[in-house]
Amino acid sequence: MEWLTAYVVPVLGAVLAGGLIGLEREYRGRPAGFRTHILVALTSALLMLAAIHQLEWMGEVENDVIRIDPTRMAHGILTGIGFLCGGVIFRHGLSVHGLTTAASLWITSALGTLYGVGFYGLAIGGTAVTLLVLGVLRWADRRIPQLRIMDVKVRYRRAGAISEEAFRELVGEFGLDAGAISERLWSGENEDEARVEHRATLRGTGASNMARLAERLREDRRVVEYSLIPRKD
Repeated sequence: MEWLTAYVVPVLGAVLAGGLIGLEREYRGRPAGFRTHILVALTSALLMLAAIHQLEWMGEVENDVIRIDPTRMAHGILTGIGFLCGGVIFRHGLSVHGLTTAASLWITSALGTLYGVGFYGLAIGGTAVTLLVLGVLRWADRRIPQLRIMDVKVRYRRAGAISEEAFRELVGEFGLDAGAISERLWSGENEDEARVEHRATLRGTGASNMARLAERLREDRRVVEYSLIPRKD
């Protein structure tokens, strides 16, 4: 039964921890899901088991020349997982996505390492706290007042274009601060095709304010085109 405690329990613990975290990521539709997190935890656990039981696979090498240092393997695992985490982080416009998924892969690798060395108390506690952060605290995060940032671009017909000050007052009606506003004139083949474009980065609290601004822009017949791009989902 010694092999059960030494090998099977750490592997099963790592697979279970990776699976639970991966299920949460899979449910959210993230790039790295169920199988990826299991493989990350399993790989970390197997490599740590190999480092700890180095004497068993070194064969005929004399024991006095073997230096077992599992911490070096742990450093290598956490360094290597950085390349995998970098693959799920991407930039869309001015927004950065995938940071939470990258962090979940990192913690999953760390948990697999803990299961591999048999540090079950810390590993099980870390698994529970990770699930709490990803699941329960997500609910709290949505209810915490926070500053929302959104990039706005609005094009008007030249004949009906509003001034920079009027545009600032427009967004101010919805409790949004426009900061610096840039203006650009798009010329066409005739006067009817000419456009005036305003661009700004808006800051304010409450998603409803931004939704109301979008509704106002849709109803404005002078607006030819607009885009509202949030910096954070």
